[in-house]
Amino acid sequence: MNQVSAHPFTRTDRSPTAIWWWTLDRVTLALVLILMVLGFFFSFSTSPVAVLHIGSPDDFYYTKRQFVFVLLTMGCMIAVSRLSLKGVKRVSVLVYGVALTIMALLPLIGHDAKGGRRWLALGPVALQPSEFLKPALIVLIAWMFCEGQKGKGVPGVTVAMMLYAMAILLLLIQPDVGQSILITIVFGACFFISGVPFRWIIGMGAAAVSGLVGLFFIQPHFRTRIMGFITPDAAAHFQVNAAKAAIANGGIWGVGLNEGVMKKYIPDLHTDFIYSVVGEEYGLWLTLIIIGIFAFIVVRGLLKAMAMQDPFRQIATSGLYIMLGVQVLINISVNLGLIPPKGMTLPFISYGGSSMLAMGLCFGFILALTRKRNEEITAPDDPSKW
Repeated sequence: MNQVSAHPFTRTDRSPTAIWWWTLDRVTLALVLILMVLGFFFSFSTSPVAVLHIGSPDDFYYTKRQFVFVLLTMGCMIAVSRLSLKGVKRVSVLVYGVALTIMALLPLIGHDAKGGRRWLALGPVALQPSEFLKPALIVLIAWMFCEGQKGKGVPGVTVAMMLYAMAILLLLIQPDVGQSILITIVFGACFFISGVPFRWIIGMGAAAVSGLVGLFFIQPHFRTRIMGFITPDAAAHFQVNAAKAAIANGGIWGVGLNEGVMKKYIPDLHTDFIYSVVGEEYGLWLTLIIIGIFAFIVVRGLLKAMAMQDPFRQIATSGLYIMLGVQVLINISVNLGLIPPKGMTLPFISYGGSSMLAMGLCFGFILALTRKRNEEITAPDDPSKW
């Protein structure tokens, strides 16, 4: 009797889908799917409390929406992962252009929330274009850095600086200092990886620090966040205090599923502060597992990126992984009260359509960039080497 293969495709299958499967980083794909499943599972605990703030009679309103977002994100990630390198560049240009255009129009058509105008209301869905701009910008600046290094007259570094500057300008108009800081860190990292003179890195760092100091004096929203963190009071710091109390209440093993009490005092429990809900109900052990998954994804991804021979793939992949790592670090630090609130989600875990889909785009790019190419396959005619 013929044995049935455990794999969806045989190694002798030369169809485009089979080749995609055997050249894909399936470990990263599996870990991302695990994170999405965990986020969906946690929504059963956060949704019944979160709906109280919007007056919905459906306790699982956010859970149902999260399920839709997970399906859309999976579809987006898989579709983008099938792109060629040229396709990745083209999609990044399209996404960056559309996102930048919408951000430029937000002062006129945007939706006000949380002290800023960062969302575009589209019926029941609020789109945050800056989330999609981040991965597209990283791919574009990696592309420009590499074009500049070829010595064919393309001012790659200048173009990359312009792309970055336009994004930061529109982010600060919203205002969204958190995303600006994140993009600046990743841009600096890509700058460093591309091999530019170290004095440029120092100069950029000094400019970033000067910019933050300037924002403190000219941007009331940013100044309020900083002063509220330095001298916390009940009005400006209540969510962070409640989050810290929730994590402390959970201890090592947690109080049990749906047994958390501090989440009732956190309006953003299902988005920015879901880490604290997990900490209270499941305890330190599960939060450490989540951190471990993220750390493994980032460290493994950076090691794979550094081993690449193509500068574009190396810089773009590294930048995307660094963006993920920094965003996770910022979100968890806010939950622990180590830095001021930034309005940044925990990737794939927090509720949110824009953030979830944008992370799907990000990892679609990563999976496309890290797929084995012909030059990396010892014997292209031998499917066992795929």
